[in-house]
Amino acid sequence: MKHLYLFLSSVMLLMATVCRADDKPELRYVDASEFRIINKGWDNTFETYTRVPAYMKDSLRDNQWWLYTHSAGIAIRFATNSTRIGAHYNIRYNFHMQHMAMTGIKGTDLYMLNHKGKWEYVNTARPQEKNYKTDSIQSKVYVENLDGEMHEFMIYLPLYDGINWLQIGVDSNAILQQPRTDNPRRKRIVFYGTSILQGGCASRTGMVPTAIIQRDLNIECVNLATSGEGKLDYCMARLMATIDDVACFVLDPVPNCTEMMCDTLTYGFVKILRTLRPDVPIVMVEGLMYPYAKHDSYFRDYLPRKNAAWHRNYLRLKKENPKQLYYVTCDGFSGRDEEGTVDGVHLTDYGFRAYADKLEPVLKKAIRRK
Repeated sequence: MKHLYLFLSSVMLLMATVCRADDKPELRYVDASEFRIINKGWDNTFETYTRVPAYMKDSLRDNQWWLYTHSAGIAIRFATNSTRIGAHYNIRYNFHMQHMAMTGIKGTDLYMLNHKGKWEYVNTARPQEKNYKTDSIQSKVYVENLDGEMHEFMIYLPLYDGINWLQIGVDSNAILQQPRTDNPRRKRIVFYGTSILQGGCASRTGMVPTAIIQRDLNIECVNLATSGEGKLDYCMARLMATIDDVACFVLDPVPNCTEMMCDTLTYGFVKILRTLRPDVPIVMVEGLMYPYAKHDSYFRDYLPRKNAAWHRNYLRLKKENPKQLYYVTCDGFSGRDEEGTVDGVHLTDYGFRAYADKLEPVLKKAIRRK
């Protein structure tokens, strides 16, 4: 019995030693706002990770304002030689939808810049169900056992929720500093649109089309899309015209507009941008032809009429001034065989890839000519 006791004690001591050897020190967490925040139009937004200036609150509908407190498209850039990368962040709202993954609504994505200058997806912070309450603090170690060399990273923020704060976690003795590489470039493509462009329904935050285009074209992409509220409000055109270093404006509001709105508001909205920023190209994007519209006689007739009204205004504007104005049809937006939606309307990652592939040649052309 004594020998068995000594044996078990030795085993327990060995296990404790192994466990202590495997234990890793706590990560050191640093406020992410100290680093480069990309894909924002202004520095004086309502709060750090919201999307429009505070002074716009009285000019916007309540739901518009609420949606602009979502952090869609915004990302944090930094460099570190840490062997582990983690994050703590505090979710602003208790928002979720039946047709969109929580990783897209509330998650955060980590990307790393490879030696060829291309962004590679690393991992996603998956919101915990027990922490869906408004004051929830999400915590995630994205990756461990990195090589300890200095690398560049990027964290994309939630698409259909906001955050109050975010902290980047690294090894206690690691260097955590500003990015050394100017990627993306400090020029901006500004996107105005609807729920689809805001990111509905990407499976994760790095798959919103503005983020895909940002990585592909190495240029900041400001996401000013709002779910159900992209209604060609003239105050938004005037606001967009105040953004610095704009390489191109992309307008995709047709899904939220009626035929009458497309007919009567399009010209004035675009004219404001052309008057205030005559040097900036404008890309007008048709509304998606929902796959189910092929089988629904009402939408089969109505959706093309909205696009036709949008296109008539494009032709009117083009006749006035043919320069710096581009048009993108909706063909192929929902992917090959029209399999790129989650509900017949909102795009999946597959659909967003098709959307980005359709826009990018036009954006390259517009920016090159500018």
